[in-house]
Parts: sequence; structure tokens; C-alpha cells
Amino acid sequence: MPHFVIDCSETVLKLNTPENTLLLVHSAAVNSDLFDENDIKVRLNPFKEHYSVGGKKEDFIHVFGNIMEGRTTQQKSKLSHNIVSALKKTFPSIQFIAINIRDFEKATYCNKTMV
Repeated sequence: MPHFVIDCSETVLKLNTPENTLLLVHSAAVNSDLFDENDIKVRLNPFKEHYSVGGKKEDFIHVFGNIMEGRTTQQKSKLSHNIVSALKKTFPSIQFIAINIRDFEKATYCNKTMV
């Protein structure tokens, strides 16, 4: 917790290395002061063929943020803006950059150490 999953067109990988893109999102999450750095997980899913943006094959980046419940709407909004701003600065030619933050319930969350 938290998990940030980056979906993007494969072209994005030619504009910046996957490692740098992962680090970019990780750093923005760290700088939010909402999470312990060692708890942040970031993954990248590039799409080569099977995607559509507005009915066209346009380049895109979309981040799905899954975080433990308890943050305010203002905190989540700031997190979203920070991540999109960092991506926009690094990928100025990508027209479609977005994020959504989802809360998951503490009561239903389970990981290996909890079993």
C-alpha cells in the first residue's frame, strides 16, 4: 500500500525509460508526505496494439492510484495534481495524461504478513 499502476501506450517507453517513469511517479508519491517511501509500489503496463483514446490510436498515460482509506479529498486531489504535473513536464508531447485515486477499505485489505 499504496499501489500506482501506470497504463500507457508503448510509445511512452521510447520517450523516457520505464525505470525513470516508475521513479517519477514514486517520487511524486513520496513528496506528497502521505505514505512511507518503502510502502509505495509502482507498476507499468505498456500497450502496443490494443487500445483506443477517443476512438483513435493516440498516445496516453493513465495512472490508477489505489490507497488505503482515510485521506481527505484535498490530500488526494493534491496527490493527483502532483503526479499529473510531473508526468506532463516529462512527457509534454503526450496529450492524454490522467490519474484517478481509489480508496480501499482497511477492513477488507489483507497481505501476506496478516495471515
